[in-house]
Amino acid sequence: MDEVRMVRDLYPEPASPSAQQLAQEIAQVKARLTESPRRSLPRIRWGIGGLGGLVAVGAAAAVAITLVGGNGDSTTVVPPGQVNLDAKSAVLAAAQKAEQQPGGKYWYTNVIQGQAYILRPKTGTYAIDGALTESFSWFGAKTGMGEGYAGRDLPAHLKTEQDRALWRKAGSPSRFPVWSGDKALTFSSKEKKWELEGPEKGTYPRGGGKFLDGKHSVEDLQNLPTDPAKLAKMFLGPGGMLGRAAKADPSGTKRFNPVNARTQISMVMSVLGMNPVPQKVRAGLMRALADQPGIHAIGRTTDPLGREGIALASDDFATTATGEWGGPKAEQGTYRSREVIIFDEKTGDVLSRQDVLTKPGGKYSQMKPGFIIEYWTVRSAKWTDTKPVPPAALPWS
Repeated sequence: MDEVRMVRDLYPEPASPSAQQLAQEIAQVKARLTESPRRSLPRIRWGIGGLGGLVAVGAAAAVAITLVGGNGDSTTVVPPGQVNLDAKSAVLAAAQKAEQQPGGKYWYTNVIQGQAYILRPKTGTYAIDGALTESFSWFGAKTGMGEGYAGRDLPAHLKTEQDRALWRKAGSPSRFPVWSGDKALTFSSKEKKWELEGPEKGTYPRGGGKFLDGKHSVEDLQNLPTDPAKLAKMFLGPGGMLGRAAKADPSGTKRFNPVNARTQISMVMSVLGMNPVPQKVRAGLMRALADQPGIHAIGRTTDPLGREGIALASDDFATTATGEWGGPKAEQGTYRSREVIIFDEKTGDVLSRQDVLTKPGGKYSQMKPGFIIEYWTVRSAKWTDTKPVPPAALPWS
């Protein structure tokens, strides 16, 4: 059920007020807001009862709204026409926005991948994003319109202002020696250029027109179902794309679980972040993911580029590192984290898939919950009518 649309249908937008009515209504609102603070504002419940009790006061006024939802009884001033939904309803609202996005001649995707590393000088522990790569790919809507690829290594990035201050205290090094899995690496703060792939300046002129697994045309994608249950079976179930990916897993480990909340989040990120899936299909897949066991709506959160969005998350899980592969003692131990996927609340676009610390320990013992450990972030992905080119500016200014 699309609760957002249901409420909008039951409670349509009121007719636009006249200038005189608007002035009177604004004056009434101002009078209410300046009355004694002991007077409580109406409590509005989100459910079949809809928005009963809320009086439209005109497009120029702001209304204080209290909702009973995932965050309890906090009162927030919001712009006219905007309602603070509970976390699940906010995801559904973002899904509805995903139904409204336009198309074009060329599809492009600009993705950033990164991993957090901890530096432990005597002057104070700080974190960087290292192993940073940025990729750019574009595809014509039809075969023969061409496709192109480019990539670049990004300079190591200090995660917060506190990290930057501790880095300066350590002498502002330009190189960052870290331990990564089973080996020592050194990352640099040096900027690198885009490297183009392809016979003609990063272009395969005969390409284009194939998406998803390299076998689907734009027309094929248009024919995908929009029903969340059908999409869940197609992409998120053991007999769908996720299950087939698990069977093709080269590791052969029996512990690999092809269908759990974490892998489902990764699948949705891949499908929506890399492919021109029609908007109603996008909306259906967002709703399908929100309904999966072990997936929880967690409200608003921020991605590595500082963009705020509406998020879904898996249950948290433990990760343990031992000294088996030669890792130093400071890198050993257990921490807990969860997979988070973030959607743009205004457009429904997918922003990021990230592994987020929930319980510090091991290599992240000095970090706080909410610390982003690893991520796969969409800087931009959309249709355009002109042939796309990689951005010149770095993701972080």
